[in-house]
Amino acid sequence: MTVYFIGAGPGAADLITVRGARLLAASPVCLYAGSLVPEELLAECPPDARLIDTANLDIEQITAELVRAHADGHDVARLHSGDPSVFSAVNEQMKRLDDAGIPYEVVPGVPAFAAAAAALKRELTVPTVGQTVILTRIAQRATAMPEGEDLATLGRSGALIVLHLAARYVDRVVEELTPHYGADCPTAVVAMASRPDEIILRGPLDSIAEQVKAAGVIRTAVIMVGRTLGAEQFRDSHLYAVGRDRGGF
Repeated sequence: MTVYFIGAGPGAADLITVRGARLLAASPVCLYAGSLVPEELLAECPPDARLIDTANLDIEQITAELVRAHADGHDVARLHSGDPSVFSAVNEQMKRLDDAGIPYEVVPGVPAFAAAAAALKRELTVPTVGQTVILTRIAQRATAMPEGEDLATLGRSGALIVLHLAARYVDRVVEELTPHYGADCPTAVVAMASRPDEIILRGPLDSIAEQVKAAGVIRTAVIMVGRTLGAEQFRDSHLYAVGRDRGGF
């Protein structure tokens, strides 16, 4: 058997990859984060599949379910919201499977920041304006940030910064980034990206905290701060430039 860590995407059920959907439909056991993964996806599971909501399980209980499925010879679809490569808590699960000698594969998904950019109809990298995107979060009670990865330090780059799990702390975000980006820096917040109840907020950095509070956004949101969000005048990319020599490689 194999455990498949599948990126379920940001929320819309049809944003799962074809590979992810195929594996989900073939796995007799499915572990999913009930608070984050859309119920519509579970309809893709086999009719008699064992469905396990992990929202209230700890890592040892989750591991026990994976070990049990392995002992029964069953493939497992382990659904994670977004993409497993960032802020997914997949590492500790893979480590335990390594220790138990249980095989697994990782199937990428659409990350929340990509769904947010799509909702904003924005390319996050713009020629001559910004070519760097920083994905990060802020220190909370759950997990401290490593030294040198605080907002004050990261903000010095001036790069587009994308904050996950930070809507509750929007005042801190504004306070720490304003000295580096300026109060007028284009900012956006996208909550529940790709879902029917999607919320999009835009404005200068000094207005965004008030908007977030007025909209009641406290979770399942990304905050984006950077000049590329408001870029209107920029050079065309070299890839499709009219004067580009296309005779070589």
